[in-house]
Amino acid sequence: MANVEREAHVVWQGNLAQGSGNLSEGSGVLQDTPVTFAARTEQPGGKTSPEELIAAAHATCYAMALSVTLTQQGNEPEQLEVDAVCVLDDQQLKITTVNLNVRGTVPGLDEQSFEDAAHEAEQLCPVSNALRGNVDIQLQTSLAS
Repeated sequence: MANVEREAHVVWQGNLAQGSGNLSEGSGVLQDTPVTFAARTEQPGGKTSPEELIAAAHATCYAMALSVTLTQQGNEPEQLEVDAVCVLDDQQLKITTVNLNVRGTVPGLDEQSFEDAAHEAEQLCPVSNALRGNVDIQLQTSLAS
Protein backbone atom coordinates (compact mmCIF):
# COMPACT_ATOMS: atom_id res chain seq x y z
CA MET A 1 0.00 0.00 0.00
CA ALA A 2 1.32 3.44 -0.92
CA ASN A 3 1.77 6.25 1.57
CA VAL A 4 -1.12 8.71 1.72
CA GLU A 5 -0.34 12.41 1.91
CA ARG A 6 -2.63 15.31 2.74
CA GLU A 7 -1.60 18.93 2.84
CA ALA A 8 -2.41 22.23 4.46
CA HIS A 9 -1.16 25.76 3.88
CA VAL A 10 -1.14 28.69 6.31
CA VAL A 11 -0.30 32.32 5.70
CA TRP A 12 0.44 34.15 8.98
CA GLN A 13 0.79 37.92 9.31
CA GLY A 14 2.08 39.79 12.32
CA ASN A 15 3.25 38.74 15.74
CA LEU A 16 1.76 35.98 17.86
CA ALA A 17 -0.55 38.00 20.09
CA GLN A 18 -2.07 40.39 17.54
CA GLY A 19 -1.32 38.51 14.33
CA SER A 20 -3.62 36.29 12.36
CA GLY A 21 -3.53 33.71 9.66
CA ASN A 22 -5.58 31.86 7.11
CA LEU A 23 -5.58 28.09 6.72
CA SER A 24 -6.39 26.24 3.52
CA GLU A 25 -6.04 22.56 2.80
CA GLY A 26 -5.87 20.37 -0.23
CA SER A 27 -9.41 18.96 -0.31
CA GLY A 28 -10.96 22.42 -0.43
CA VAL A 29 -13.10 21.91 2.67
CA LEU A 30 -11.18 24.61 4.53
CA GLN A 31 -10.35 27.64 2.40
CA ASP A 32 -8.96 30.80 3.95
CA THR A 33 -10.17 29.66 7.38
CA PRO A 34 -9.11 32.30 9.94
CA VAL A 35 -6.77 31.34 12.79
CA THR A 36 -5.47 33.47 15.66
CA PHE A 37 -3.66 32.91 18.92
CA ALA A 38 -6.66 34.37 20.76
CA ALA A 39 -8.81 31.60 19.26
CA ARG A 40 -6.47 29.15 21.04
CA THR A 41 -6.44 30.74 24.47
CA GLU A 42 -9.59 32.87 24.68
CA GLN A 43 -12.90 32.71 22.81
CA PRO A 44 -12.82 31.25 19.28
CA GLY A 45 -14.86 34.10 17.82
CA GLY A 46 -15.54 32.23 14.58
CA LYS A 47 -11.90 31.22 14.14
CA THR A 48 -10.27 27.84 14.56
CA SER A 49 -7.13 26.69 16.32
CA PRO A 50 -4.62 23.86 16.04
CA GLU A 51 -6.18 22.27 19.13
CA GLU A 52 -9.65 22.32 17.58
CA LEU A 53 -8.26 20.76 14.41
CA ILE A 54 -6.45 18.08 16.42
CA ALA A 55 -9.69 17.35 18.32
CA ALA A 56 -11.59 17.07 15.02
CA ALA A 57 -8.95 14.81 13.49
CA HIS A 58 -8.80 12.60 16.58
CA ALA A 59 -12.58 12.23 16.93
CA THR A 60 -12.98 11.35 13.26
CA CYS A 61 -10.04 8.95 13.11
CA TYR A 62 -11.05 7.25 16.35
CA ALA A 63 -14.66 6.77 15.17
CA MET A 64 -13.36 5.04 12.06
CA ALA A 65 -10.99 2.83 14.08
CA LEU A 66 -13.76 1.82 16.48
CA SER A 67 -16.11 1.07 13.60
CA VAL A 68 -13.48 -1.24 12.07
CA THR A 69 -12.73 -2.91 15.41
CA LEU A 70 -16.38 -3.60 16.22
CA THR A 71 -17.15 -4.85 12.71
CA GLN A 72 -14.15 -7.20 12.72
CA GLN A 73 -15.43 -8.59 16.02
CA GLY A 74 -18.83 -9.27 14.43
CA ASN A 75 -20.60 -6.34 16.12
CA GLU A 76 -21.30 -3.79 13.39
CA PRO A 77 -22.28 -0.48 15.04
CA GLU A 78 -25.49 1.33 14.18
CA GLN A 79 -24.06 4.63 15.36
CA LEU A 80 -20.96 5.95 17.09
CA GLU A 81 -20.58 9.43 18.56
CA VAL A 82 -17.16 10.68 19.57
CA ASP A 83 -16.50 13.97 21.32
CA ALA A 84 -12.85 14.95 21.58
CA VAL A 85 -11.51 17.72 23.77
CA CYS A 86 -7.92 18.77 23.14
CA VAL A 87 -6.45 20.51 26.20
CA LEU A 88 -3.79 23.19 25.78
CA ASP A 89 -1.89 24.19 28.92
CA ASP A 90 -1.59 27.89 28.11
CA GLN A 91 1.16 28.39 30.70
CA GLN A 92 3.46 25.76 29.19
CA LEU A 93 2.11 26.18 25.65
CA LYS A 94 1.81 22.41 25.47
CA ILE A 95 -1.04 20.14 24.47
CA THR A 96 -1.37 17.90 27.51
CA THR A 97 -4.51 15.82 27.07
CA VAL A 98 -7.13 14.64 24.63
CA ASN A 99 -10.34 13.39 26.21
CA LEU A 100 -12.35 11.04 24.00
CA ASN A 101 -15.96 10.53 25.08
CA VAL A 102 -17.45 7.68 23.05
CA ARG A 103 -21.11 6.69 22.85
CA GLY A 104 -22.27 3.82 20.74
CA THR A 105 -25.35 1.99 19.60
CA VAL A 106 -24.24 -1.57 18.90
CA PRO A 107 -26.97 -4.21 18.92
CA GLY A 108 -26.21 -7.32 20.98
CA LEU A 109 -23.12 -5.89 22.70
CA ASP A 110 -22.73 -5.43 26.46
CA GLU A 111 -21.04 -2.46 28.15
CA GLN A 112 -17.80 -4.31 29.01
CA SER A 113 -17.37 -5.66 25.49
CA PHE A 114 -17.94 -2.16 24.10
CA GLU A 115 -15.36 -0.71 26.49
CA ASP A 116 -12.86 -3.44 25.55
CA ALA A 117 -13.39 -2.75 21.84
CA ALA A 118 -13.03 0.98 22.48
CA HIS A 119 -9.62 0.49 24.12
CA GLU A 120 -8.51 -1.82 21.31
CA ALA A 121 -9.57 0.79 18.74
CA GLU A 122 -7.59 3.48 20.56
CA GLN A 123 -4.46 1.41 19.95
CA LEU A 124 -5.37 1.10 16.25
CA CYS A 125 -6.23 4.78 15.64
CA PRO A 126 -3.45 6.51 13.63
CA VAL A 127 -4.04 9.87 15.35
CA SER A 128 -3.89 8.23 18.80
CA ASN A 129 -0.67 6.54 17.71
CA ALA A 130 0.79 9.88 16.60
CA LEU A 131 -0.07 11.55 19.92
CA ARG A 132 0.66 8.68 22.30
CA GLY A 133 3.72 9.26 24.48
CA ASN A 134 3.39 13.04 24.18
CA VAL A 135 -0.26 13.59 25.06
CA ASP A 136 -2.38 11.86 27.70
CA ILE A 137 -5.30 10.19 25.89
CA GLN A 138 -8.27 9.59 28.16
CA LEU A 139 -11.16 7.42 27.02
CA GLN A 140 -14.68 7.30 28.43
CA THR A 141 -17.27 4.97 26.94
CA SER A 142 -21.01 4.46 27.18
CA LEU A 143 -23.26 2.10 25.28
CA ALA A 144 -26.79 3.14 24.38
CA SER A 145 -29.42 0.67 25.48
